[in-house]
Formats: sequence, C-alpha cells, structure tokens
Amino acid sequence: MTNVALSPEAVRKALADFNDPESGRPLAEMDQLHSVEATPDGIRVVVGLTTHSAILWNATRGRIEERLRAQFPSVAKVQVEIATHERPPMKLGQIGLEAKSVIAVGSGKGGVGKSTIAASLAIGLARAGSKVGLLDADVYGPSIPHLLGVSGRPQVEGGRIQPQFYELGDARMPVMSIGLLVPPSEAVVWRGPMLHGAITQMLRDTAWGPLDYLVIDMPPGTGDIALTLSQVLPLSGAVVVCTPQDVALLDATKAITMFRKVNIPVLGMVENMSFFLCPDCNKRYDIFGSGGAKRAAADFDIPYLGDVPIQIAIREHGDAGRTGENFANDQSRPYLEAICERVVSGLAAKNAAAPPKPSLPVL
Repeated sequence: MTNVALSPEAVRKALADFNDPESGRPLAEMDQLHSVEATPDGIRVVVGLTTHSAILWNATRGRIEERLRAQFPSVAKVQVEIATHERPPMKLGQIGLEAKSVIAVGSGKGGVGKSTIAASLAIGLARAGSKVGLLDADVYGPSIPHLLGVSGRPQVEGGRIQPQFYELGDARMPVMSIGLLVPPSEAVVWRGPMLHGAITQMLRDTAWGPLDYLVIDMPPGTGDIALTLSQVLPLSGAVVVCTPQDVALLDATKAITMFRKVNIPVLGMVENMSFFLCPDCNKRYDIFGSGGAKRAAADFDIPYLGDVPIQIAIREHGDAGRTGENFANDQSRPYLEAICERVVSGLAAKNAAAPPKPSLPVL
C-alpha cells in the first residue's frame, strides 16, 4: 500500500466511513471522533462510543487500530482510546418506554432454559457497561426473580411502579416480574385481555429509567404475549432458545414462524444444554443430540448465536439465585459472553446496512 502523508486530516479521512455500531452512521458524521493527533511519534485517536455498544468496544478499538495501521504502515505507534458518547434513547411506541433496543427471548416449549439465557443475556450486557432492564413476561411461570435472587413487592411512587434491582458491582439492573406481585404459590389464571393489560402496565408504568436494552423473558409457546408486544412497541428482535433434540427443534421452528408473523425480526438461535463435558475425563457427551439448532438456523437463514453446555455450576447458580456467577466461571463465561457479543454485533450489522431513521419523540 502506498504511504499516505501523515496528518490529522488524513487520519480523519481514513476513518470517514467507519460506522458507529449503534447508529450505523459514520463516526465523523455523528461527531464521535472526539480528538485526532498525528505526530512523528504516532497517532492518537479518541473515539466516542455509546454504552449501547459497550460489549463491542474492544473489538471496535481493534478494528480502528487495524485500519489506521494499514493506512499508515510507517507509523510506529497507533493509540485508540474509547470515551463514552452520550446519546439518550427516544421514547418507543404507544407506551413511551425509553429504550434503544428491546430484545425478546422466546422458545417453542418449556424446559429448554429460556429464562436462564434471558437472564444471562441481560447480565452479560450490563456487565459490559450497557444500561439494561429485564422484564419477566412469563406470567404463568415467572422464574427470573428466583434465578436472580430478587424478592420483595415493588412499591408505587408518583404513579410509577418501582422495580427491584439486581446488583452488578457499581451498576444496578432494574427487574420487573409478575412473580414479584403475586405470592410464589399462587397460580396466575388469566385470559388474553388480562395478559395484555398486565404486560402493557409493566412496560408502561415501571420506572425503568433510560435504557440501552430491555430484555424480555417471554412465556414458552406461541401465545398472546408476542402479539401484545408487537402492538405496543417496536421490538429490535427475538432470540429463540432450544435444545438439540428434534422435539425441541420442532417447537422452536414454530416460535420462529410466530415471531415472523407478528413482524418481530429473529436475531438468531441459541442451543442450550448443547453437550456435557465430563469434568473427570474431559470427554464430551451429546446427551440430547448435536448441532440441531445450528442446522435449523441455517434452514431459516437466521444467525446461529452459539451454544451453552450442560454444566452443574449453571444449575447450582440458578437454584441459588446467583445466575450472575456464571460469568465468574471460566467454563461458562466464554459461551455466554459470545452469545451477548453476537446479538449486539448482529444489531450493529443491521444498523450499518440500513441505519435507523430519525424519529420524533413521543411527548
């Protein structure tokens, strides 16, 4: 490659078409190239990225460094720093929820670990630095409070339901569930209109605050709640969870079809309980089969987001209300973090292909 004369203007030109992961628009166009220095000693760039793309900050830094080294091969040192770029969310849909992305986590049948994946997705994004809320919309079997060890009846202040919070170091993730509103042993026996009202109220009246992501744990199957969500706010997409065996895949494909019928994009599939790696002999056992979700994702032309093995620690942490500790476990963390990164990377790729159009705020 021919050497380009080094100057701040040349560096800015080299990054002129580098897109912001959240908006899909060039960083320069969005005033996110905060400073550019180019001297004989090297290049130093400060790039502003929003917390929406926090889990991609390291990868984005690496891509910028790679581009600058390719453009200016004679420069000995390239330093790229990431600073937080503030971009408040707009209000979404009829209910005025302040969130940039709303992700539903669903499954065609129960018992596939959907709630564990939903909780892990929310925790993984929050750990990376994003502002995340978690709504348990599985009204018939709300398990999010148990998985997170969250309890206590939410209070109402100023006409707003105050959520419970899951503590993540210095961060706090708001959590709302019907399981916090009814006694644990009490069954919820509701028809469609009552479901619609309850979900709408939890979305609209909870004091979520401004969010990068709202993750919604859906009930299993193809019932009313997906239709409710599609009517009251625009969803960024859905993640479908299944296990490898054929009976689970048959139901998962129905969930994919349902989401498409109500115009909710499918962000990809996760294969939970994918395999068991024996801790004693390190031998892999495909207890429920192997690769079924990956094949189904290819058949439906949707992304395969990754697999999660059967691990005793994942079960123990969930039973003890410490699901977040899966991210402190070197055996489970890589699988869960990879799924979180692929979800956000998919949203970034979608935004780069067709940047979201500006929208008017809901007053």
